Amino acid sequence: MATGFGLAGSAQAAMLPDPTHQPARRPGMAGKRFGMLVDIRKCIGCQACTVSCSVENQPPIGQFRTTVLQYEIDRPGSSPAMVSLPRLCNHCEAPPCVPVCPVQATFQREDGIVLVDNERCVGCGYCVQACPYDARFINHETQTADKCTFCEHRLEAGLLPACVESCVGGARVIGDLNDPDSEIQRRMQAHKEQLQVLKPGMQTEPRVFYIGLPEEFVNGVDGQASVRLVAEH
Repeated sequence: MATGFGLAGSAQAAMLPDPTHQPARRPGMAGKRFGMLVDIRKCIGCQACTVSCSVENQPPIGQFRTTVLQYEIDRPGSSPAMVSLPRLCNHCEAPPCVPVCPVQATFQREDGIVLVDNERCVGCGYCVQACPYDARFINHETQTADKCTFCEHRLEAGLLPACVESCVGGARVIGDLNDPDSEIQRRMQAHKEQLQVLKPGMQTEPRVFYIGLPEEFVNGVDGQASVRLVAEH
């Protein structure tokens, strides 16, 4: 009995996904590597990006692929600072959501865009838990994982993602990081000393970059008494 149990346990362990292994990428837009630059200095917190994304991608009411969270930061000797922080999937170079998927429903394309195959997804939520950026959710209607896709269907048609197109302050820029002449690369080079990503210590290599990101947010705001979430949407 003991031997049989051990064999069954070994077989079950062998079936579990390896969280350190990145599966081979699937085809995308050849030669490109998409990324997004968010200039917080230009974000006015109007939520036009949130609304346009919802209109374009039709997530259930109350669930969002991108949003702008409103925070208040207490700083000694000065008045509290209000910060609008746009959030979305970071389409990481080493996405932790991909290897934990037991059915390979979450995958990454050669152009870096991370997607979910809703026909394969079983709604287990492993990827939701693995994402350090709180950028995934289980869709209430489909019961499968959902998230920002960089509006890859619009990119393939030569259009901008809905959130970029609708940004009132021009705070969001998307482009090909492999193209040194792209607008995103030009802006990143012009502000390279100010570029930040969220939670760099997680070593996921996010491809959503920020200009003007307060230091309080670089490693996350969880548990920081100096930062308070004022409004989510």
